[in-house]
Amino acid sequence: MERQTVSSSNIRSVGYDYSTSTLEVEFNNGRIYQYFSVSENTYNSFLSASSQGRYLAANIINNYKYKEV
Repeated sequence: MERQTVSSSNIRSVGYDYSTSTLEVEFNNGRIYQYFSVSENTYNSFLSASSQGRYLAANIINNYKYKEV
């Protein structure tokens, strides 16, 4: 999955697979997680949030199944 760099103190890059609704997040520590069944609207809100780290913690981490890749 192709990811784009974001300006965040904790997140290095994010990507989204529209065909599977999978969000991929690469953290600055090098770990990469995929979150499943994330809507395109949620992805867009995540990208446009004033703090992607806060948005991820509040709206994604505890609400979607995920795995480390």
